[in-house]
Amino acid sequence: MSNAIDRIKRDVDANDVVLFMKGTPNFPQCGFSGQVVKILDFLEAPYKSVNVLEDPEIREGVKQYANWPTVPQLYIKGEFVGGCDIVREMFQSGELLGLLKSAGVPVKDPQQG
Repeated sequence: MSNAIDRIKRDVDANDVVLFMKGTPNFPQCGFSGQVVKILDFLEAPYKSVNVLEDPEIREGVKQYANWPTVPQLYIKGEFVGGCDIVREMFQSGELLGLLKSAGVPVKDPQQG
């Protein structure tokens, strides 16, 4: 499992935004993963996706890494943000956009067209 944790840490450290999800952005394998993909795509935020269904060690390791029992999991600048409900609430309040901007992630601001 430590190998999986090392790989998770590498992905989280090497990318500004990482989404551990079930499936791929083009073909999400669960509704919750699909919702987070839609939010990130709406904001045009670049992100790396990791399909946890392709690797059982990563699927279990990511739960331990964040001490969070479910997938999807979103990380911004190495920090665990949350799962689908948290990401959706942050998006609706504008907090997610602010977090991405303050992290230096290039995003489309819906307010500015």
